[in-house]
Amino acid sequence: MKALQISEIKTWKRIDIPEPGAPGAGEALVRVHRMGVCGTDVGCYLGKFPFFAFPRIPGHELGVEVIAVGDGVKNVKPGDRCCVEPYLNCGECDSCRRGHTNCCEHNQTFGVMCDGGLTDQVILPARKLHQAGSLSYEQAALVETLAIGCHAVDRGAPKASENALILGAGPIGLSALEFARLADANVIVADINQQRLDFVSESMGVDKTVLLNGTDQDIDAIRRLGGGRLADVIVDATGNHHSMVRAFEFAAFAARVVYVGITQNDLHFPHAPVFHRRELTLMASRNALPTDFSRIIRLIEEEKINTDPWITHHASFDDVPDVFDQWIAPDSGVIKAMIEVTA
Repeated sequence: MKALQISEIKTWKRIDIPEPGAPGAGEALVRVHRMGVCGTDVGCYLGKFPFFAFPRIPGHELGVEVIAVGDGVKNVKPGDRCCVEPYLNCGECDSCRRGHTNCCEHNQTFGVMCDGGLTDQVILPARKLHQAGSLSYEQAALVETLAIGCHAVDRGAPKASENALILGAGPIGLSALEFARLADANVIVADINQQRLDFVSESMGVDKTVLLNGTDQDIDAIRRLGGGRLADVIVDATGNHHSMVRAFEFAAFAARVVYVGITQNDLHFPHAPVFHRRELTLMASRNALPTDFSRIIRLIEEEKINTDPWITHHASFDDVPDVFDQWIAPDSGVIKAMIEVTA
């Protein structure tokens, strides 16, 4: 059975792997139709993502079809179109028992910490499949990206009329934008890339954007777009340690700062004059919860989230090694690339 593996830094390798057997109790055999490419996949390909080791078959943003189910499976049946919740939690640790399955102490994210879905068929725990209703396979593969932003915004809990600043206009920042907007917050998006900000304005309908230049002008611009106030909620989706530290400069007193981007660098910030004086709340946001997936499927079906602007690039399974470097170029214009694994 065909599969694509990242065998070492910036190296794709086509391999053959055994076909999966029959699903066991609580499992489902699925056919992979679509895989979305995200910043995690890019970080793995470049050798920069924590928790990843070579060689690995990537693929965690998936639109799949159920082929067969094992004993005891009630939530899906053969023929169902599903999206995949790729966080393979243990169900037994303290985090899982308290309902924090997104940050299981023994989590194995499918396609990151173990081989994933860039292949024809895989077996997954059936509990990790969410019926996609009327969504297409491409929309189903987009749900996980949206879930990351959904959970991050839930952590920051913006209220109607509060200023919500999204730092970074890549896919995760855009997913946070969707849910900050649904919360009726005053959404401001900042980035160092004008092309991305143009996309935010022209395709996502958000006109309050800031092209960051690293000076106090950035603070003034955010204050102006915030109606004379700084941000009540900041979601940093950059994964850049400089941006993550600077986020505090944009925070109003008593603001909430959410780190959804990941960095392997240490973070150093002034405590007394900024963090303490403003009584800021700092939170991390990891993965997403099962309820986020069902909520997003419903919002797409109700047309409260428009997926049309999201998917900007396509490739067949066989073409991935040839186009991937083009996709990750800074001027590529890629928001979400989608791989057709099987028709």
